Amino acid sequence: MKTYKQVLETVELALARGEYHYCIEFLLPLIESFPISSKEGVNLRTILITALCGINKKEEAKSFCKELLKSYDNKTRENAKYLMEVIDSPDIKKPENWNVQFESDSSLNKKSLNSLRKKREVLEKKKFINVTETPTGETKPFQKGFSLIIFLILLLLIPLLSGCVKIENTLDLNEIDSITNNLVIESKYIKKFPWQLKFEEKMKDIFPDAEIEQHESTFSLKHKNLNLEDTKQVLKIIQDAAGDLAGGSTNMMDINTTQKNFILLKKYFYRIDLDLNSIHDVDNLELVLKIIHPNKASLTGNNSNLEITKNLIIWNLNQGQINSLEFSFWSLNKVLIGIFTILIIMILAYLVRFYRFKLGTDLPQLPSN
Repeated sequence: MKTYKQVLETVELALARGEYHYCIEFLLPLIESFPISSKEGVNLRTILITALCGINKKEEAKSFCKELLKSYDNKTRENAKYLMEVIDSPDIKKPENWNVQFESDSSLNKKSLNSLRKKREVLEKKKFINVTETPTGETKPFQKGFSLIIFLILLLLIPLLSGCVKIENTLDLNEIDSITNNLVIESKYIKKFPWQLKFEEKMKDIFPDAEIEQHESTFSLKHKNLNLEDTKQVLKIIQDAAGDLAGGSTNMMDINTTQKNFILLKKYFYRIDLDLNSIHDVDNLELVLKIIHPNKASLTGNNSNLEITKNLIIWNLNQGQINSLEFSFWSLNKVLIGIFTILIIMILAYLVRFYRFKLGTDLPQLPSN
């Protein structure tokens, strides 16, 4: 007698190949050897039902389903109910238009065949490549002249790209008596220009105590805790050093400031003039001045080169002309605010002491003589 494993392998292979008749003939004599109460019997009867449905023997398949409905296992009964519903479902006829039929028409006339041949000949003539001819030969390398031209173009591009420099100076005016000035020079593409290296060495000699950072493509020079006069002096020294290297005028920047006091508030007025007439026709040179202020600034006049936010002004400078900027902003008068705060505290302390003394205390008093 064959084992369950052997029987299962045989019927599964037959079912996969679509050999439903062989599967039924093989299983029917052996099915009673595997009782319905066992898992093996349930599996083999399910395969037998599938094979019977495959050859449209629904009544015999339903008889095996009824056997499975008598099983004590709930899952087996549920599966049997599902199979019974599938077997009892009505057959749905396929519409004729679902099937594509090909018919050979012997009445095809010679005229239509000739027209098809003519269209084919026209399409063949429209081909852009004549594939019938022999190949033109092996691919040849570029000539020496072509390589020389490409080399010269790349050689010209290198200095052009290396000259793309951005000079950005940031003035932080959040604290009027503690200004921060940060100068950053950045090479956007390859390495630094020789004049950049000379300028960096000169700045390190002039400002040995400043915060200096040097990288492969950037240079940063930062001064902190400067008053307005010291800020002007630092900017003038930087301008003189840049002017010496550029061979132009050094009198480039002028900062004028005034203020008005309104008891607890101060209003600051700034005017900055930058003379860049000596710098012109320098390709790919970007000059930017950033100004950080404590409160929202008000601009005087129209300037299309400005980008202004709540606490920042970004000023893109133009070469070969005088660049001017006027702005103002409000600031708190911290000295007067401190004096008023001290006076209010002293008055409150005096009032508390006066009214506390006036109310007296609950302590017993000594008799007077």
